[in-house]
Amino acid sequence: MDLEIAGRTAIVCAASKGLGKACAMSLAREGVALTINGRTAETLEATAAEIREATGASVTTVVCDITSDEGRAKTLEACPNPDILVNNAGAAAGGVIESLSDEDWEAALQLKFFGYVRCTRAVIPHMKRQGGGRVVNLIGNDGIKHSYWEIAPGAANAAGQNLTISLSMQYGAENISFCAVNPGPVRTERWAGLVDAMARDMNLTREEADQLAPASIPLGRIAETVEVGNLVTYLASPLAHFVNGTMIEIDGGQQKPIMDKARDR
Repeated sequence: MDLEIAGRTAIVCAASKGLGKACAMSLAREGVALTINGRTAETLEATAAEIREATGASVTTVVCDITSDEGRAKTLEACPNPDILVNNAGAAAGGVIESLSDEDWEAALQLKFFGYVRCTRAVIPHMKRQGGGRVVNLIGNDGIKHSYWEIAPGAANAAGQNLTISLSMQYGAENISFCAVNPGPVRTERWAGLVDAMARDMNLTREEADQLAPASIPLGRIAETVEVGNLVTYLASPLAHFVNGTMIEIDGGQQKPIMDKARDR
């Protein structure tokens, strides 16, 4: 299927590894010209080189902290007319309420909510000038499928999901559409650390914690990054532009209460 996306331009945030990298690679395979950003020059440049070699796509890198005004300005200077914005950020700290400090809550909101607000606010005037665009917010299923051991990222994700739907109603008339992709557990570089945190906070052995998420998913496994990247690419394409104000879970049908029962046994 031709996604009719070749030749478009995209900003993919936090794309040096994990889900951001997978989204960037998938978009590049469809002929999208990329601007990717990240905090670590060596990792970001290695990712850009890998994408260029695999796809032949144009990849511009911006080493910055996207949560800063300077970082967003540098990114938009490199890509002043983005057709697509993929908002992405790392994982916020999990844990139960007794173990989370005010600083943990603040970090979760800054990373998973305010970062998306600021990047979207920066990009919208550019999309309005060029007659439209697409914003795909990579959020997470914690905001919909609640779990008390992920309460801070869950709250931040729920705010991001509300933001997505609200902006879709405001900017549809400007031909700017919004959707949220909500992954469940995904095998990124962070997965081992997340398993360690589950073992700690849920009073399990590491082996038990490692099997907890797959056991809650009917398909019996967690997602691979490429699966999320492919979904984001389709949703960013003109074929899915009418998918507006929608949230799509990509979690294999995860049933989080199963994880509760395992923890509370």
